[in-house]
Amino acid sequence: MSVTIYHNPRCSKSRQALSIVEDKGIAPNIVEYLKTPLNEAEIKALAVLLGTKNAPRAMMRIKEDDYKNNNLKDADNDALFKAMANYPKLIERPIIVRDGKAVIARPPEKALDLL
Repeated sequence: MSVTIYHNPRCSKSRQALSIVEDKGIAPNIVEYLKTPLNEAEIKALAVLLGTKNAPRAMMRIKEDDYKNNNLKDADNDALFKAMANYPKLIERPIIVRDGKAVIARPPEKALDLL
């Protein structure tokens, strides 16, 4: 079983989700997406796994300054995906992927849905 977590170590919810995964004896592939930003294609692939391909706002942090400063409230889906690639802080965290499925682990216990 391969598990990947798109992680921000400064986020308490992300740290809690990582701990839940590790407590299950799983050593996940950890992607610190702020240090290694995802490109637009990778974000779209995650959206497919999350079921948010046609509603990317569902995987975004819409209260972030980058969201407001870039006038994304009325943006179309293509613009939202581009914004997440350009401003990775906009991507909700943590995202956990396992066996072709993904979940945003907020609250962190949602990680258990995949484990």
